[in-house]
Parts: sequence; structure tokens; C-alpha cells
Amino acid sequence: MLTLFSTPKPFAGHIAVIQRNALRSWKALDPQIEIMLFGDEPGTAEICRELGLRHLPDVQRTDEGTKLVSSIFGPAQELARHNTLCYVNCDIVLGRDFAQSIQRAADWGRRFLMVGRRWDSDIAWPIDFSDAAWEPNLREFVLRKGVQRLYYNIDYFAFTKGIYTDIPPLAIGRVWWDHWLIWKAAQQGAAVIDASDAVFAMHQNHDYAYHPEGQTGVWYGEGSQQNFKVAGGYRHLHTLEDASFRMTAQSIEPRRLYWASPALRAVRRVVKKARDTTRVRVLHPLYDATRSLRHGIGLNQHNLQLKTKKSIRRHEFDR
Repeated sequence: MLTLFSTPKPFAGHIAVIQRNALRSWKALDPQIEIMLFGDEPGTAEICRELGLRHLPDVQRTDEGTKLVSSIFGPAQELARHNTLCYVNCDIVLGRDFAQSIQRAADWGRRFLMVGRRWDSDIAWPIDFSDAAWEPNLREFVLRKGVQRLYYNIDYFAFTKGIYTDIPPLAIGRVWWDHWLIWKAAQQGAAVIDASDAVFAMHQNHDYAYHPEGQTGVWYGEGSQQNFKVAGGYRHLHTLEDASFRMTAQSIEPRRLYWASPALRAVRRVVKKARDTTRVRVLHPLYDATRSLRHGIGLNQHNLQLKTKKSIRRHEFDR
């Protein structure tokens, strides 16, 4: 069986709605699943009493006030009743395919970390879990209105107890800590499984008002920069491209070229730097120098851009 654990934000406004949705979807997976919530944010104790969850309020934090990964993953492994655990961000709705995939991975007989891509969608209402069709209906809505994120967006980490030891002072709620978890599992000899094709993880979109600089601050602020340093830089940061196995509807099969992922990422960084340099040093000066002439004949920067084939629907940060 499974122990799910997470750490919520304060239960207020829209965040309260989506966190209740997530937690109730986890409760619906199986009555034997253990769920633990870490932290003392407003509303956490109340939701734990209401839903019968285990509450662990004491969590260590950074100077910025962000919770430390070590103070959540360490106690979770020590206190969990089950040998398989899963950290899930508290805005992720899970369905039956998740529970089935966890069982398949556990029955596989190897130490593992199971991770996968998520689907983003605007869900602003309380899900009616008394409706037997809540899951297929929500899935249809997300497929129609939502966006599947790329290989570096990971919101659940299912793993065999004991994999995560000696965790550096990484902060949850900033970037890079999740990529370190994938690297660490591989370093511990665990099989890393990409379950994106088997698990439909539904992320409920929300704002980033909890950070003074919003989403940009979460992704690029001091906390994320510190995570990058503490993790050891790019060589200790893996994504789903580094998964050594892939879970399909029928099997768990090896991924042959996962070992080439670090080189692929290095190439992407070089290409991005070259593109950014070209944009700043060539295109922007050219647009500025020709602005009067272009506007005189009805051309602007937008309609000068080359048109390509219809792009895949993506999140703004995944372009």
C-alpha cells in the first residue's frame, strides 16, 4: 500500500478550493492509503481533522521562510506505515490510473522512483466527488482545455522507502529541488520510471501571490538560485529525460538513450544563449534602426516574424 505526503499553502480563497480538491481525490484512491500533511499553515490542522489525515506541523525552514525538503522527506520515510511513499504537490488531482501505476511499479520488484508530466488546467470550482463520473468528466475537461507540460515539470514523486538520505538544504516551493530528487534516486541505484503515458496528473492552475515577485520570483528569485547552488549545479539536476524506464499501459520498458540527456541539455543551453545573444545584439538594434521605415509602409516587428507550422499548444514558460 501507499503513503502520500505533501505540504500545503494556507487554505484561503482559490488555493483552499484546489487543495481540498486534491486531498479529496487522494482520499478517494483507496481507504487504506495513508496521507500526511507537513506544516502549520492556516487551515492545515482543520483539513486534517476533517478528512482524517495525519498532521505533522513542525517543519524546518530557510531564512526566507520556505520549507526544507529534508525536514519533510526525512520524517516521512521514518514515520510512514508503508514501504512505498509518494510526495505530491498539494494542487494535483489524482485518479485511478495513478493508484494502478503505483501498484504496478511496487509489484515490479525493484527499488524505484516513479515520476511524470502533469496537465495544467483552470479549475476554480469544488469537485463533486459524490458524482460517480467526476473523474472521466474532469479528465475530458482537462484534455479539452488544459495543456500538458514538458519534461521538466514534475509534481509527484513515488518511491521506495529509504532512497532519500543526506538531503541538502533545498527549499520546496522554488525550482531545482525536484530535479535533484530524480538525480538522487538514480545515484542510489533506483530505477527511474517516467509514467507520463500511464498517469493523468491534473494540476489546478493558481496564482503566485505567495511570492512578492509572483511566478518570476518563484522561478528565478534568490531561493531558486540558492537551490541551484546547494544541489551542485546542472550535473546533479535531472529531468524526465533522464528516466531509465518508461511505463506504458502494458509494461515497464527500458529507455535506450536516457544516458544522452545531459549532453542534450548542454546543447539546448548553448543554443538558447546564442539565440538570446542574436536577439539582443542583432534583431533588436535592426528593429530599432528600421522602425520609422517599417511603420511608414505598414510593417512592424510582429508581422516580420517568420511564420512556421502550427505550434503545439504549450504553457508560456515551456516555449
